[in-house]
Amino acid sequence: MTALDFTAPPETRWPLRRLTGIAILASLLLFAFLPLLIGGEDPLKQSLRLSLQGPTAENWFGYDHLGRSMQARLSAAMRLSLGLAGLSVLTAMIPGALLGIAAAWRGGFVDRAIGSVSEAFMALPGLLLVLMLTAIVPDSATTLYLGISLVLWVEYFRITRALAKPLLTSPAVEASRLLGFGPAYILRRHLWPDIAPVLLTVGAYGAASAIMAIAALGFVSVGVRPPTPELGSMMIELLPYYEEAPHAILQPIALIFLIVLALQLIGGKNKP
Repeated sequence: MTALDFTAPPETRWPLRRLTGIAILASLLLFAFLPLLIGGEDPLKQSLRLSLQGPTAENWFGYDHLGRSMQARLSAAMRLSLGLAGLSVLTAMIPGALLGIAAAWRGGFVDRAIGSVSEAFMALPGLLLVLMLTAIVPDSATTLYLGISLVLWVEYFRITRALAKPLLTSPAVEASRLLGFGPAYILRRHLWPDIAPVLLTVGAYGAASAIMAIAALGFVSVGVRPPTPELGSMMIELLPYYEEAPHAILQPIALIFLIVLALQLIGGKNKP
């Protein structure tokens, strides 16, 4: 007589937490990119007569200390931050994952060499590496992008290597090798299905970290400089006017919070 298996079937639907994160992120993306489609205001246009004016029927977000539209500047700043974060994560994830698979696959000298390089990068604090690059090439979004990518790739490499090592010694992979299947088949059939969900989760957290790093560097006037709209630099510009126009400085803070919250919700694991 065989025992009955009462194990619940795996949950295939996305949890409410992740759906909430996707909804928040989609709304933020709509806010950021819709002005490009419908022709919004110029984020650099100044009108001192509108200085620190509050929300109106025409402009729901009001104006900053130079009379520039907060709505236009916030949208432009979000496009910059989300674009830099997305490019940084992709640039870090792809080579990091490939190097992790190569290290796990080849082992020996290859594993030790790439591992030593990753440890050298880990020895440097992340923001310090970005600051070193911005000291060489200041006032450049490209420098921020490269610096953040160099910080993030180590995480993808270490996670991919840790996941790939036991998978490559599993009976399924050994059987595929004995049957003559090549590396491309093994990668597609045995490695990618287990590695991809973890990489996507880590990618969401990496994007949130990149958003925070860009804002933090902008707050200390490193990286993208005014008048280019950037959430961190907008906060430091509006800080002297927090008593006169608290709504102005709260807006970039709220957007950073919502972006990070959305990415954290998307990256969160399902609860059993």
